[in-house]
Amino acid sequence: MNSVRTAADRFDGKVALVTGAGSGIGAAVAHKLAALGAKVVLADVNADAVERTAGGVANARALVMDVADADEVDRVIGGIGGLDVVVHAAGVDDPTAKQWIADAMLAGRPPEVTARLEIEAWRRVMAVNLDGTFHVLRAAVRAMTGGVIVVVGSSSAFDTPAGYPHYAASKAGVHALAQAVAKEAIAFGVRVNVVAPGPTETGMAARTPAALREAFTGAYATPAEIADIAVFLAGAESSNLVGAVLLANGGRFTV
Repeated sequence: MNSVRTAADRFDGKVALVTGAGSGIGAAVAHKLAALGAKVVLADVNADAVERTAGGVANARALVMDVADADEVDRVIGGIGGLDVVVHAAGVDDPTAKQWIADAMLAGRPPEVTARLEIEAWRRVMAVNLDGTFHVLRAAVRAMTGGVIVVVGSSSAFDTPAGYPHYAASKAGVHALAQAVAKEAIAFGVRVNVVAPGPTETGMAARTPAALREAFTGAYATPAEIADIAVFLAGAESSNLVGAVLLANGGRFTV
């Protein structure tokens, strides 16, 4: 008998945590995992948003969690129990830096962001994107006796957009962190992989100035399209993938 499930119950009996589940890719992942039989725990820093998502997801419960708060992450993840799958989709961007880039584009000059970047903006992006990923990975490997962790990274780690150094650096760090943890955690039966989306129609995209969107010639992915890849990485079909970074940008560039 084929041990790989392909029916709608292939996550039946699994407990899955999705961070950043209040919107975008996290919400799409939550819907897909629940439809495939998982008992889904949704976490987000925005209480109203995660409650709205949970209201439309079967077998779901909502929790408030700020991934930048190490103690809170430890408490929430440590209290779930029987955790089989973690999809870490929480992250932030920097709308101010995006606007500076757009203004420079409209003025026909190169962006000047790094010299203007305040330490508070740097730390905010790093605290959520990179520190938050460490907090979630650490708590997850403490709590799990086996299973799968999927981290949402970004294609910005590869194409490093001019004027967006803090975001690119945070996501490059996320990829390296996840790959290093993957090599360690597989010895204990926990697989870790990364999906690295390109431009996707999320709340971050909604905050992207029109000039930047118009300059991008490719189609934006939908959250559901990226969620399909995350769910693939979370399932038995990807059992031989460990420490992989799957670039999901519709062919915008390859590495």
